[in-house]
Amino acid sequence: MHVPKLSFLSLALLAFLAAGCNNKSMNQDDTIAQTPTTQNNCTPLETREANSPDQKPAFAGQTRGCGIKSTSAYKVEVLAKGLEKPWAVEPLPDGNLLVTEKPGRLRIISAAGQVGEPITGLPKVDSRGQGGLLDVALSPTYVSDRTLFWSFSEPRQGGNATSVARGVLSEDRKSLEQVRLIFRAMPTYDGDKHFGSRLAFGPDGMLYMTLGERSDLEIRPQAQQMNSHMGKILRLTPDGAAAPGNPFAGQAGALPEIWTVGHRNVQSAAFDADGKLWVVEMGPQGGDELNLIEKGKNYGWPLVTYGEEYSGQPIPNAVTAKAGFEQPVYYWDPVIAPSGAQFYTGTAFPEWKGNLFVGGMKDKLLVRLRIENGKVTGEEHLLKDRGQRVRDVRQGPDGALYLVTDQTNGELWKISPGQ
Repeated sequence: MHVPKLSFLSLALLAFLAAGCNNKSMNQDDTIAQTPTTQNNCTPLETREANSPDQKPAFAGQTRGCGIKSTSAYKVEVLAKGLEKPWAVEPLPDGNLLVTEKPGRLRIISAAGQVGEPITGLPKVDSRGQGGLLDVALSPTYVSDRTLFWSFSEPRQGGNATSVARGVLSEDRKSLEQVRLIFRAMPTYDGDKHFGSRLAFGPDGMLYMTLGERSDLEIRPQAQQMNSHMGKILRLTPDGAAAPGNPFAGQAGALPEIWTVGHRNVQSAAFDADGKLWVVEMGPQGGDELNLIEKGKNYGWPLVTYGEEYSGQPIPNAVTAKAGFEQPVYYWDPVIAPSGAQFYTGTAFPEWKGNLFVGGMKDKLLVRLRIENGKVTGEEHLLKDRGQRVRDVRQGPDGALYLVTDQTNGELWKISPGQ
C-alpha cells in the first residue's frame, strides 16, 4: 500500500512530540538532577482546572506555560529555624544575611546559620494581618556608608499605611543609628491587608517601591486615582522625595512619586540584567501577574484583570483587556501567591542565568521562569515537597539562592550546587 509522504512526516512529528512530554515529578529533598525539556516539545506545567475557564489569554503563552526541568544538581540547606514570620532576606557583601521578621525584628544571620539578636533602633510597626516589618534593602553605597532602607506598616492616627525609613547600621551591627522616616504612603487607612511592599534600587540609583491597594472594596478604586499612593509603584530618591523625571510630576492632582498605576498587591520586584524592572503581582483568584514595568503605564487593577474574587464572584465591572491598559506578560490561573523575586546572575548555576525566581506561598514552592525576548518560555516548580510558604528569594554574593519561609516557625534556606 502506498502511503503519502505527508503521513510519514506527520508520524515522525507525533513521535518526536510524544518523546518530549515526559514530565515526571521528582523528590527534591536531597541533591537533584533532572531531565531538560525545550519549548518545542513540552507540555503545560499547570493542568489543574482554571478558576476562570471562560477567560482567554490575549496571546499564546500568556498563561499555562511549558514545564521545564533543571539539569543542574543542587542541595538545600536549612541555615536557621525558629524565625517568626520572616518577610525578607537581604544578603550582605560579607556573606552574612539580613532577615526581617513581620512582628518588627531585624536580625543578622551568619553565613554559617548563627542567628543574631534583634537589631535595636527600628520604629514601631502595626503587625496586624498582613502588616508588620516588611522589606529591607541595602543602599547602593552600603559598603562605604552601611545604610539600610526598610518598609513597614506604620501605626498612625486613624489606621496605618506603608512607610519607608533609613538608618545606618552601627559598627558592631547591634543597632541602627541616624534613623529617619523618609516616606509615608497616603492615605492612612484602617485595614490589615495589601501593604505591598518591595524595595529595589534601580540602575539609576533611585528607590522603587511597590504598594498594594489595601484590598477592601471601598478603597480598591484608589489604584486608579492619581491623588493616592495606593496600588502604585513609586520612584523615590534615597531621601524619599519624588525622583526627577517621574511621569506625572507636572500633572494637576497627581502625586509626583507615582511611576506606574493600577496594581493590586505587589510583593515581588526585581531588576533584570538589562536594568528593566519586573514585578509579580498578587492578583485576585486566578489572576496573579508577571508585569514588565514601564514608565507611566497603567496595569489595570481593578478595571482590567484576569481572575475572580476569592468568593468566586466576578470582579465588579472588570474586563480582561481594554485599550490603554497593559497586558501582563504572564498570568497564573490557579494562582501561586507570589512574594519575593530574583533574576539569577551568578555563576554557580550557569543553566539558570537570566531566569527569574519567585516565591510561591499558596502551593508552597519556588517558581523558576525562563524569559526570552520578553516572553515566558518555560516554568518550573521547585521545593514543593518541602511544604513551606516561600516568602522571599535573593541571590548571595556566592551565587547561591537564599530563601525565607512564611511560617510562625520560619526558616532560612540556602540553595547551592549539589554533587
